[in-house]
Amino acid sequence: MTADSTTTAPPPHCESQHWRRLVVVFAITQTVGYGAMIQAFTVLLIPMSEALGVSRTAVTGAATISTLVGALAAVPVGALLDRYGGRVLMSTGSAIGVLAVALWSQADDLAHLYLAFTLVGLALAMSTYEAAFAVLVVATDAKHRDGAIVAVTMICGLATSFYYFLAGWLDGHLGWRNTLLTLAAGLALIAVPAHLWAVPSTAAHTGRVTRRSGVPVGSALRDRDFWLLVIAFVAQSGSTSAFLLMMVTYFRDVGHSATTAAALPITVGVAQIFSRLALAPLARRYGMTRVTAVSFAVQGLGLVLLPLMGTSLALTMACVVAFGLGYGISVVARPSIVADTFGVARFASILAVMTVPIALSRAGAPLAAAWLSDWRFLLLVGAAALLAAAALVPLSLPGRTGRDSADPSGGQAVGGALAMREGQTEPLP
Repeated sequence: MTADSTTTAPPPHCESQHWRRLVVVFAITQTVGYGAMIQAFTVLLIPMSEALGVSRTAVTGAATISTLVGALAAVPVGALLDRYGGRVLMSTGSAIGVLAVALWSQADDLAHLYLAFTLVGLALAMSTYEAAFAVLVVATDAKHRDGAIVAVTMICGLATSFYYFLAGWLDGHLGWRNTLLTLAAGLALIAVPAHLWAVPSTAAHTGRVTRRSGVPVGSALRDRDFWLLVIAFVAQSGSTSAFLLMMVTYFRDVGHSATTAAALPITVGVAQIFSRLALAPLARRYGMTRVTAVSFAVQGLGLVLLPLMGTSLALTMACVVAFGLGYGISVVARPSIVADTFGVARFASILAVMTVPIALSRAGAPLAAAWLSDWRFLLLVGAAALLAAAALVPLSLPGRTGRDSADPSGGQAVGGALAMREGQTEPLP
């Protein structure tokens, strides 16, 4: 007896309404989550360092701690998502985020701050993009998967940019401690109940998973495709993190005015929006992996050529746009390609294993870039992006089955010799 015959599927229109509701809810909850736990940190860095009487570098160490804690938590969180779904986990993660931000607001020394950001790292792992993607991948069919992820990331990317202004305005009127308490209250009032209401229950999650197939984690770890994806996204993530950290400093060092150097990052945001708007139709026509490989190559070329542009604003902007294209696509591409390659049943666990080295790359690459500091760091991060593109080439070759083939509807999970069609229990030939 097949899984389909033992599990009563909800009517198609109900499933459609449910994943569309999830997209709206996640666009909102991811915005308030990242806004309170990530964007606010950037804005409040200076007043925090002054209030605590420590260097900005010491305060920045809190962000590194949260990244490392998130990496440690990724694998157990992924396993729980695969087994139980996201309702309890994401709601609990949002509640931990509320506690973390409130604790952060009361920090009076570095130990207190670092403790708060230990909880921030755990909350981010349980309630933000990685968890949301895992829920969306199970809740949507392959045809709508990319569009759902694009919608969440595009809305969240735009909306969180306003948190810089909001946090700055609140800091000017309330001070940094009360600003954080205000943001924590918003997280408590919005994210926790929204996740409880909209995220599918364990029973609903299990019902959907039993109708889908996927590669076991152990088999994925023995598959060449997994390690090519790890190389690609570790290299690209490190490249992205390093450039985002160093770009304003670099622009000022080569002779751009302080105003121009601060404004150029806006170009990255605009490029991200356009890349995500174009991603779904391009992926349907050429395959997500091919589009991603090209975007990473464009990102790498933009970074490698940037030192040659000097103070030419137009040419510099062209290189920054090239970087933004790869950056914008990468956020959507990783969950999409992992789901296409290894299926849905163990998606969260496989994505989580990949997240660990990616998090370490994000934490370490900026340190290497800061050490090099001049044009040499651009060659380093550009070469990393080109390596990422090269690692995806074998996954983009003609003749591979799945979403990278001519089938526009998707619905296949491919893992080299482990290829399996969603809804089937036997490997494809």
